[in-house]
Amino acid sequence: MNFHQVLTPRQNAEDFVHRIEGIIGTVALDCGCRERVNDALHRFAAMEKQRETRRHLLSSRQHRAAIAALVDLLAELEEISWQDSDRPVFAELAHLFDDIAEHAMRGAEDLRMMAAESPTD
Repeated sequence: MNFHQVLTPRQNAEDFVHRIEGIIGTVALDCGCRERVNDALHRFAAMEKQRETRRHLLSSRQHRAAIAALVDLLAELEEISWQDSDRPVFAELAHLFDDIAEHAMRGAEDLRMMAAESPTD
């Protein structure tokens, strides 16, 4: 892994669990204790994956709400004419479309992350 690579929270949790497992592997624990520790680590990893999935869903819902609000602002487009003398209004409306595109891209990214995850991971 590149030192400067940015990890997602999910990757951080998985990396953390793997490091702990590596450390535990070097410690002399009886089989029952080692099994309980490994089970606890796997439950922790599963909970972190679920937390990350919920975060993606919440984020995609927030992007949808932002898009809905921006579409409402675009209603002004119906009230102006192509002959409107206030030309900067067209640039402002263009920015609204840009913002919608950005929110759509990020919302789609969140949903793709969820689609790539197995619910039983």
